Amino acid sequence: MKIVTVRQMKALEEAAVEAGVSVDTLMERAGAAVASQATQILANRRGAKVLVLVGPGNNGGDGLVAARHLHIWGARVEIYLCSKRKLSDPKLSQAANQGIAIIDGEDDRDFAQLQRSLSTNPFIIDAILGTGIARQITGRVKMILELVAATRKEHPTPLLAIDLPTGLNAETGAVDPACLKAEITVALGHSKVGHYMFPGAAVTGKLQIVDIGIPPGLDSDIELEEITPDLVLSQLPKRPLDSHKGTFGRLLVVAGSQKYVGAAILACNGAYRVGTGLVTLASPASIGAICAPAMVETTHLSLPEPTTKDAPQRSASIVREALNNYDALLVGCGLGQDQNIESFIQALFLNDPTLKTPMILDADALNILAKKPMWWNQIGDSTVLTPHPGEMARLINDSSTQVQTSRLNTVKEASRKWRKVVTLKGAFTIVGSPLGITRLSPFANPALASAGTGDVLAGAIGGLLAQGLSPMDAASCGVYLHGAAAAELRKELGDAGVVASDLLMKIPVAMSGIKKH
Repeated sequence: MKIVTVRQMKALEEAAVEAGVSVDTLMERAGAAVASQATQILANRRGAKVLVLVGPGNNGGDGLVAARHLHIWGARVEIYLCSKRKLSDPKLSQAANQGIAIIDGEDDRDFAQLQRSLSTNPFIIDAILGTGIARQITGRVKMILELVAATRKEHPTPLLAIDLPTGLNAETGAVDPACLKAEITVALGHSKVGHYMFPGAAVTGKLQIVDIGIPPGLDSDIELEEITPDLVLSQLPKRPLDSHKGTFGRLLVVAGSQKYVGAAILACNGAYRVGTGLVTLASPASIGAICAPAMVETTHLSLPEPTTKDAPQRSASIVREALNNYDALLVGCGLGQDQNIESFIQALFLNDPTLKTPMILDADALNILAKKPMWWNQIGDSTVLTPHPGEMARLINDSSTQVQTSRLNTVKEASRKWRKVVTLKGAFTIVGSPLGITRLSPFANPALASAGTGDVLAGAIGGLLAQGLSPMDAASCGVYLHGAAAAELRKELGDAGVVASDLLMKIPVAMSGIKKH
């Protein structure tokens, strides 16, 4: 599912017209789709009160079409013109001919009629500006939005925004102070970049994308897309009846330390929960002994204790020799960053960029990489990096604030420069490939804001990598399953109190749900 900029959306609409789809058809389909979504929120559409706030452009035209359909379906609809529309406006004429009440905001100088309409607690449709915002909202439109916001504060009523809430920048996610928060935003044809960027994502509400008649295939050159259940389903390995543990890959996990034992447990169990056939933890015996009771299915590769002389080099040799029996390698969860670990990382894979085993590097492995000049030339290209914003900031020698301000561009530039798949964690996790394809998770979930959830994600991606998925697809599918599992938990437990280990049992549930999709 492609995600577009304003320029790209305009180009798609122009291409649709060239392909024989009229502008009127696009608007009619958009308005009908909006009305259909509105009826799913209205408890009883016959007799329901609906107020459509209409602006001067195509977004307003979509609102007029939606108003007409809702009126035909039995709703009591009022149209409030927030700005003057063209004198020859067929959509406005059609609404008037249907007998829909139309209030001209220009004549409503003291907003008495708007206040009267709002006093009936109507369902509100925001069809004022959409993607057309280019500067700060001022004048009567600002006053109208402020009046609506004040009324909704006293008497909460649901609001549906067409394409974007008025005041949300479709490119950056910036939000005008007058912007109204929507319960649902109906994106026309494609979602827009601003829907996934904060603070815009916080006012978007539930995002619903509807078809408006743009012919398929016109968006094939767009490189930004949402990770969907269909995409994940197309990549998940088939599981034939004559399968055995070797069918679904072998993952070697180098993780854990005295301080972060749990990271190793969560990563290994995360790998198993995405269907990996065999997971082995490579760790000092003292760590493995602590982990074993919490992950009885995991096998163990004992490494020298960190205090042992030459432990880094010996450990690296043991792991490298064992790699012949594994399909993928996960390094970093809870390892720590002392000198011994740094020397181990150097000996394990930084000395040999020709290492062919697909890898996922997480947490402390990334922090150690950040200390090495031109580190991206020292590791193989079949690698997935999974930084959170702080780790990403260290990797690019910038601030986490700057990373968060430009998440999308940061991932695009980094994945191309480093020639690696980069997974920037956080709300709407972003996965970027060296080829320019970028994918966004549809999930933003405060239930994931607890220690260890990143270790589960690293294990899930590593497990999918071991099962033969490409680095880009393993990262995309892992991110989606992780987010879907958390969404299930949020329904059951709420926003707070979810811990990382809760995710583990929900990952198979998420996979099963996708297969039934």
